[in-house]
Formats: sequence, C-alpha cells, structure tokens
Amino acid sequence: MGEPMYLAVDQGGHASRALVFDADGRTVGSAFAAIGTARNALGHVEHDADELVAATRQAIDDVAQHVGTRTADIASAGLVTQRSTIVCWDRTTGSALSPAISWQDRRNARWLQRLAPRAAWIKSRTGLVLSPHYGASKLRWCLDHLIAVKRAAADGRLALGPLSSYLAFRLLTDKPFVVDPANASRTLLYDPQALDWSAELLELFGIAREWLPACRPSVDAHGALSVAGRAVPVTVMTGDQSAVPFAWGSPASDCVFVNVGTGAFAQRTLSEPLPAGSGLLTSVVLQDGRNVTLAHEGTVNGAGSALQWLAESEGIDTARLLEALDSTDVEALNPPLFLNGVSGLGAPFWVSDFESRFLGPGTPLEKFVGVLESIAFLIRVNIDEMRRVPPPLRSIILTGGLARSAYFCQCLADLVELDVKRMDEPEASARGVACLMAGLPNSWQAAPGEIFSSKSNGALLARYVAWLRNLKTILSTT
Repeated sequence: MGEPMYLAVDQGGHASRALVFDADGRTVGSAFAAIGTARNALGHVEHDADELVAATRQAIDDVAQHVGTRTADIASAGLVTQRSTIVCWDRTTGSALSPAISWQDRRNARWLQRLAPRAAWIKSRTGLVLSPHYGASKLRWCLDHLIAVKRAAADGRLALGPLSSYLAFRLLTDKPFVVDPANASRTLLYDPQALDWSAELLELFGIAREWLPACRPSVDAHGALSVAGRAVPVTVMTGDQSAVPFAWGSPASDCVFVNVGTGAFAQRTLSEPLPAGSGLLTSVVLQDGRNVTLAHEGTVNGAGSALQWLAESEGIDTARLLEALDSTDVEALNPPLFLNGVSGLGAPFWVSDFESRFLGPGTPLEKFVGVLESIAFLIRVNIDEMRRVPPPLRSIILTGGLARSAYFCQCLADLVELDVKRMDEPEASARGVACLMAGLPNSWQAAPGEIFSSKSNGALLARYVAWLRNLKTILSTT
C-alpha cells in the first residue's frame, strides 16, 4: 500500500460530491451527482430523501472508479452534510417517511411563534435563536402532518434527525443510528454544554429521545462505508459549514472564515463568549473526544439563493452577469439597494418572513449588483458583531461559489476593511473533513490563490450606510 488517502463525502444543497485527498492534501479524484430541490409558494424547500441517498452513493462509486486501484490506499472516509436539514425514516426498513426538509425551509414558522416567550432561555441553552430554519420545528411539523410518521411513532419504528444521521443509516454497512455535535446542535434540541440532547428541550417540542440518534463525537469510529467492495472506516461526521474552518489545519481566532454558497456563513473560532444581546450564534464545530471547539457564527440565508431568486423573478441571467462583472466599470452604475430577505433575514436580525425588495429602479445589471452587494452588506454586519470580542481580526478566508468573483472579493475587502484571502480550493467543506481525518497536519496549510487588500471606496460605504439605515427603519416599523 502507498501513503494513506482520505475520502470526503459531501452532501450539499445542489449535489452530492465525493473527493479523495492524498496525504499532502492534494485532490486526486472527485465526482458529483446533481440533486433536485422542490420549492413552493408556501416557503417549503425540500429534497427527495431517496434521491439524496442514490446521488451520494453514485458520487462515491464514481470517484472510486476514477481513483482505480488506489482505492486500496483510502485509510478512512468522512461524511459532511447540510446542517438543519432533517429526515424522518423507518428504523426497521430504512425507508424515508418524509422528504429531506431543507435548512432553508420555514414551513412551521407560525407554530414556532408560540415558543417566543421562551426564546431567550432557548438561546441560553442551545446557542441558537428561535428560528424555523433549525430542525426542531420541522420535525414537529412531520409528527403533526405526515400519517406515515405518526404510524411509525405509534409502532415503535420511528427514527428522525439531521440528514447526516439518515445518510449514515442508509449508506454505512452497519446502519449506525448516530449524530455528530455539529449537526445535532442545529436542531434546537441539543445542549452543547452537556454534548447531548436536552430533556427540557425535547419536552418543549414534544419529541421523544428514543426517536433521535445517539450523540457521538465528530471524530469517532462511526461505522464502515463500502468503497469498491472494500469496507472503509468512517472516522469523521460533521456539518458542511462546520468543516470549513479546518480545511487548512487548526483555525486561528483572529481570522473569519466566510463560505458563500446557497447561503453565506461567517465563522470565527471562539475566544470568549459574545456580549449579551448579540444576534450571532454559538455553534459546536468540532468534538474530537477530548476537546470541544466552538465558533461564533453569522448566517446570511440569501446568498446564491438570492441570485437564483433574482434570475427567477426578473428573468436575469445571473451566471453570465457574474462572469462579466469583473470587466465592468461598476463605479459608472447606480445600483439600487436590495433588502435581502431571501429564505428569511438571518443573523443578526432574524426575521423569517422579511419581504425582499429593491429600493429604487435599475437596469438588470444594476439590480444584479444590488443583490450581490446586499450579500456583502449582511456579511459586514455579522463581522462587526464578531469584532466585539478580542483579539482584533486580521483577515478573511473566503471560499465558495461567489469567491470566484473578483468584484465580490474586493467589495467585501473594502466594506470590512480587512484583507480577503481567496482560496483556490473550491470544495472547502470536503477538504475540511479530509483534514480532520488526517489529524490536522501542518502540511495541509495552503497559501491563498489571491489576496484582495482593502481600499477606500466611499461610494460603496455610502450605499452600505443607506442600506443599513433603511433596513433598520423597516424593521422598527414592522
């Protein structure tokens, strides 16, 4: 056998991916299988749960074929998934009893409002705000509305929980019923201090502990995955965004990791608690059996999904405009301000039913710039919250689809007044879980592909100030 390699299995919002990394952190093979997403006017966002299993299995098989005989060198596998996406299934047969209800879904927001008087207590216990984006209200909806789920509960066959648990149950040969802390902590049912489900929160949401998977560390012996007929141990399970800070080794607390995909997520490993009243989240990003790593996290729900919203509502080819923007004189444009509530207004405001709107007219290109800037504006608000605790921030590590846009990178650098380091590795979640499998070696550290230094941009800052003022005014009157 040669040097060890690591298989990262990444189930995301648009596709399932499988990547193999060598001992030095280089990608030696990759494959992906697209998945579908169903949306409706009620705000439901879901995937076919069986399709997710099939797509993930396909990606694994395809990358094994690509790597060929070197699959014998795969020392371990890791599973990284969308957080806050949930599934209900039959523990006897493994059959899905519900769709995979996406993290973007807000279908039970009205029911959740009845718990508003307990919101402060819930945040003190979970580190999360009371939001329909998290798993508990989605699980409650399934229990209240899906006949198959009710029957399974009555018959003692019900399993439910984060998507990671469902995929592990379906894909791993020994069918483990387990959950890692990064995914468990996005349910509103998990106590990160106890590293276990909270009896009080389970009672509050009416969810029985026996329906939920057993809580295990992120780094653990989770089971085995069949890869080209060979049983490969699965040693890491975590959430997609939780893996990002580890993509290049142990994360530094003076750096913010920003990953911009369907949503945008800003994370800073925890140096001390945030001041009271902060709208940021506290998330478990790693438990290795000995230590727990927490992070301050800001969530922007409308990133890639906001561009998709623009394409659908305005008939704008956003992919073409994004490519053309780097050669466009943006200073000659007059983009309208865009108040971005796509998929709900996230951190630090947390308004699940905020109506997205443009303030003023614009050409298709100007509206596109307005939406793109709104993503950067929301990231700036969240990073300002992170600056309330030491040490001073020194840089941003930027990954994800929008990192390909030089305009977006420079816009963010100018707004936040920090260097933005754009990384060449587009699959940061997969690289993060692979780096954890490898033990966070120093050899995996990588230089950024390009550094965007902050420049003075008075027009952009003026638009940001006007955007924030308008947003706060509307929030104060609704």
